[in-house]
Amino acid sequence: MLKRPFLKCALSSMLVGAFALGATPGVSAAPKVVKISHQFPGGDGPEADFRHRLTAKFAQEVEKRTNGELKFQIFPSSSLIKPLNQFSAMQSGALDMTLLPLAYEGGKIPEVNLGLMPALVTSYEQGLRWKTAPIGQELTRIIDGKGVKILTWIWQAGGIASKSKAIVNPVDVTGLKVRGGSKEMDMMIKGAGGSVTNVPSSEIYNAMQTGVLDAALTSSTSLLSFRLYEVSKFVTTARKNTFWFMFEPLLMAKSTYDGLTPAQQKIVMEVGADLEKFAIAESRKDDARLAEAYAKAGNKADDMDDASFAKWRELAKNTAWKDFAEKTKNGQKLLDMALSVK
Repeated sequence: MLKRPFLKCALSSMLVGAFALGATPGVSAAPKVVKISHQFPGGDGPEADFRHRLTAKFAQEVEKRTNGELKFQIFPSSSLIKPLNQFSAMQSGALDMTLLPLAYEGGKIPEVNLGLMPALVTSYEQGLRWKTAPIGQELTRIIDGKGVKILTWIWQAGGIASKSKAIVNPVDVTGLKVRGGSKEMDMMIKGAGGSVTNVPSSEIYNAMQTGVLDAALTSSTSLLSFRLYEVSKFVTTARKNTFWFMFEPLLMAKSTYDGLTPAQQKIVMEVGADLEKFAIAESRKDDARLAEAYAKAGNKADDMDDASFAKWRELAKNTAWKDFAEKTKNGQKLLDMALSVK
């Protein structure tokens, strides 16, 4: 028969061991809280910004599949971290996740300017095919090396909002102050005779309202969510052709990802990939809704025909594509890899 002192000693040893492993007897481990910050308006209705709804879907599904081991806090409308600081915040470990146009980091990571290279990607399907092509694998390697993981490959088509006249052909931007959205998009605008002023998409409304901008290029979803039909009279939609396709993935800090269990890592990658079809479907809806919103506001919506798109593409080749090939390390090789995806 064991004596009480021995039992007491054995129990004490078990408790010490449990605390050393970070466990509290009788209490389950607290869930890991993951913070997602993005610049887009919140909301959960069918007409709410799909990028916010995508982050909410991601959070709900991951929480479900991990049995609550992972929980999420979502901060829309730049309420936690400003758009231009989100990538660096993930690198430093101050932020776990964001949904961000990678071209915002083009000044620090020149290769990501491919993600908003004018007239390079011409369809949602082509953009998504980058994921498994050599160009996608290379971009994944580069971003991973900067301390960030790509979870969901999201491409968005965009339109051109203008205050004074429709912008369909390159000559239409001559003399206008235009928001391009990336270094290479700006190169093309300058080549067409416009001047450029860049702000995050969440700040376009004020810039157009105050006269800082005459026109702006951004995604159909941002044109809707930021109500640019209130401060512009014309829009050229992406329903037929557009030179504006943007890579805007759902991202996770590598430090956060590395802190997950292998099972949790598998879940976040699977859920991220599952949302890609949702992103394409919602983007297409917004391309159509954009024209409806402008018409409802008493404004004018135009489409870009094949001839106009050809003019933009030729201009893009002679300005943005040329600049990228000459000034980015392995620029021509990366451009050729992107062009090989049909």
